[in-house]
This record gives sequence, structure tokens and C-alpha cells, in this order.
Amino acid sequence: MFKFGRRCVFALALFGLAASSVFSAVDYDNQKLTLALITDPPSLDSAKATDSISGMVLGHVMEGLLRYDRENRLVPGIALRWQFDEQGAVFYLREDARWSDGQPVTADDFVFAWRRALDPATASQYAFILYPLKNAEAINQGRMPPEKLAVEAVDSRTLRLELRSPTPHFLKLLTFWTYLPQREDFYTQHANDYASGHDKLLYTGPFQITRWVRDARLVLERNPHYWDQQAIRLQQIDWAYFTADSSTVLNLFRDSQIAETGLNAELLQVALREGWRMQRSTTGAIFYLGFNHRAFAPTANADLRRALHLVFDPYELINLVIGIPGQLPGLSFFPVWLQGQTQAFRIEHPAPAHRPDLAKAREHLARAARTMGGEIPPLVLLSGDTPSARREAEYFQGLFSNRLGLNIRIDAQVFKQRLSKMLSGQYDIVMAGWGPDYDDPLTFGDLFTSWNQNNRGEYRNPELDQWVRLAESSFDPAERMRAFAEVQRIIYEDTVVIPTYESSQILVTHPRLKGVIRRPIGTSPDYTRAWIEPAP
Repeated sequence: MFKFGRRCVFALALFGLAASSVFSAVDYDNQKLTLALITDPPSLDSAKATDSISGMVLGHVMEGLLRYDRENRLVPGIALRWQFDEQGAVFYLREDARWSDGQPVTADDFVFAWRRALDPATASQYAFILYPLKNAEAINQGRMPPEKLAVEAVDSRTLRLELRSPTPHFLKLLTFWTYLPQREDFYTQHANDYASGHDKLLYTGPFQITRWVRDARLVLERNPHYWDQQAIRLQQIDWAYFTADSSTVLNLFRDSQIAETGLNAELLQVALREGWRMQRSTTGAIFYLGFNHRAFAPTANADLRRALHLVFDPYELINLVIGIPGQLPGLSFFPVWLQGQTQAFRIEHPAPAHRPDLAKAREHLARAARTMGGEIPPLVLLSGDTPSARREAEYFQGLFSNRLGLNIRIDAQVFKQRLSKMLSGQYDIVMAGWGPDYDDPLTFGDLFTSWNQNNRGEYRNPELDQWVRLAESSFDPAERMRAFAEVQRIIYEDTVVIPTYESSQILVTHPRLKGVIRRPIGTSPDYTRAWIEPAP
């Protein structure tokens, strides 16, 4: 999933607040929680959502066939039980699964949603995640009608599907939002403005949206028709503030207007002075410099990309620029937490060795300049507009200018506009992040395949595609991991991107907010099983 700063993950416990403080951020009597969001969710249409903000909200108001529990185990969601093998799967839906208007969730709701996501007219950028289903890719490419998707509602509570080839990680995919159900009659009623407001959606999850003021406020209240009512204790989640300004968010937290916040380097010092207790939470995300690989872009030149990589030291970035404890240097596009065959993937298949080398960088730059007629044109660096993003962009601007003599022009944009410019190719280099959509190395390994619509730089490499196809279909764990190792090698040798760092956050949380789930995969932060304790 494309991530903005990959995951907006918030964590942990705050102590030492003055006893006289008024805790409006946590309301025990009403079990109401008040928070802040970086930005308005760009899309809550599960067939079209592409970002972690939208995905996090969808994770609170929607539930699919399976979900993750507190220990990150796959557990029943709307599917009470299932059978799965190399050919396909059968899911048996629970009788008490209901939409927020009280109607039953049926197998047809999944069939409709998956067909719609694959329909080329929908233009879903995540349609590829449905490709393990038989005929899905052909449908998405317009070579078959959606009705040919090998997914069948045997009856209202039995869903049968066929796979195009063995897909060992398929069950893990089912927690992702593109696999969520949608109800055809409701979609047809609101087709022109579906998912544009709180009343233009139906919900299957623990909460439902009751108020949505664009770019201002998002209010969730407990869904009375959710099947697992006894596990839900919060009555309301109120994202009452939308702001990417870290100082504003810290002041809201300090004034007890919101219940938690993450800390950048400057705010970390404030938290230390205040004596707040902090905790690190891994986001699971990898951040990187992405390139525009389209033929017209200067960065389509591999020598130029290699020159940029050879002057970059990820340790310098995390120590001197980011300055937040717990960040790991970007040495591979595959993060260190990913599991391999028997232990961590990066232990079994170490990242290629990278050392900055200015002399070699200038050799590659000279070759690139000769290819371009003797001169490298100015390069546009697309970035976010937050203070931390601007600081990183200025670091890269200075790095490439001072060491390679390049003219780097920063284009700082708000989240939605940055996504739009990435999609249309209006950049040369972009500061981006990617976090896991499911618990398998493939969620990183397939990002630069020719069929992945989140491959916004439009990188194309048949060899990489071949290795990913093998990893998709093999039930041999060793063979799959060797395929991912080859993808790791290609990404490094061809400088598809430059990994910059693996993301963690330092966070502070109100001491009476309990039960928030933090995870590198799935909905995070997850407030669905959280609660507020009474004041001491």
C-alpha cells in the first residue's frame, strides 16, 4: 500500500501529567476517544483506496472474510470457517454477520465487490492484489468480462473460489481492503457519489461513520449490528483535528485535546523535558527515493540513478537529519522484520553491500551526461509538505548538489496532490514510503512488477517479473525465498529505488487509553478493541 510517512502509527503510554489536568481526549463515562489525523482519507471506496490513512479508517468500519487478532494471527471475520488448498477455497459465512443497516452480509456481496474492483472501468490501482483469483488478470486487462471471475456464491453463506495457480499466501491477502465486500443494491443507488460521505457507505466492521466533514472531522460510532459486540468497548472515535503540523498536534496532546501523538526529532526533546514516558513502535514500512522510469525522464538513465545512490549514506540521514531513535538504515527494499524460510529473510539473504563512493558516482554521472548530450537537466524532487519532509528534501537537495553538482528543484505538495503527481509522472525523484499490505515478502517484492498499478514510476524489467511470478505460485518455501533474493538483487543493481530508512515512531499516549493494537501489518493503529479506564 502506498504510505504517507508508511504508516500513521501511534503508540504507548504517558505518565506524569498534572493531577488537575482535564482529560477531554478520553471520556470514560461515554467511552469516547478524541484523536488527530494527518489528512482527510482520500478514498473510502475499498475498490479504489490506495493509502494507509484510508486503509486505517476502513479497518475500523469494515471487516472482510478474515482479520488479524492482537497477536497478528489470522482469525475468523465474516467467514466463520474455511477450506483452502492449492486449487482454491470455500468460505462459510457466519449467520450473524450484518451490514450497518441490519441486512445480512452474503456471499454475493464479495462476488460483486471483487468483480467491480477488477472491472477496468473502476480503474482500481489495487486490482492486481486480486490476480491470484482465476481469470482476474484477464478481466482487469479487458480480455474477459467480470462475470468470468472464478468466484461463486454457492448460496447466501457459502463462497467458493478458484485460484489461477497455487498461491501459498492467499489467506493473508484476504485481510486487505480490496477483498472487502460491497453490496450491489446500495452501490447502484449511490453509484455517482458512492463513498463520498458517511451516508454513502454501508459498514460491516465494529464502527460506522456518523459524521464526515471533509478536511475537518471524522466521527466513528459503535456499529450496533457488528457480530462481535462483546469485544467492542469504545462507543465513539472522534478524529476531531486534521493536521500534518507536528507542533500543532503536540500542543493538542499537551492540552489533553487528543489522546496520543507521534514525535519527530524536535518534539522528542519536548517530551524528554516534560518527563513523558515514551515507547517505540515499528511501522513495518520502508522509505525510499523513487524514480520516474518513463522514457522522457532523466532518471530513466540507470547511470544517473546509480550516481545518486553512490553518494548517499543512509546512516548519515537517520543520524543527522531524521534524528529519531529506532530508525534503521535503508539497506534493502525488504525490511529486516520480514520472515524468511526459517528465520528473518535478511538473515537468510543479506542485503547487497552498499558503500558511498564519490569517485564511482562521478564516473556514472559522466556516462549519464554523455548519453543526455553532455548535460544533466534540472531534476524535480517531489516531496511532502510537512516540516520533516521538507527537511529531508533539503538534505537530498544539498547532497546531490554539493557532491554531484546537480540542480535539484524541490516540489513540496500536500498528500493528495503528491499522489496525483506520482501517478501522472510529474517528477524525476520522489520521497515515498511503502508498508506491508499483508504478512509476506511478496508485499514488497511485487511493487515494481509491470502489472502492479502502484508501480507509479513505471519500472519495467522482465527478469524481475519472472522471479515474482515464481514467488507468487511456488509452495516451496526455499524456492520462494530464493526468488525474493533475486528481486532484492535486481532492485539494488538496477537502482530501481534508493531505500533510505526503515520506519519506527516514538509515541506518547494518554495513560487511561488501553488496548490499542500496533502492528507492522493490517490496521494500525487499531482501536477496535481499545478502551478507556476510569480516572484514578
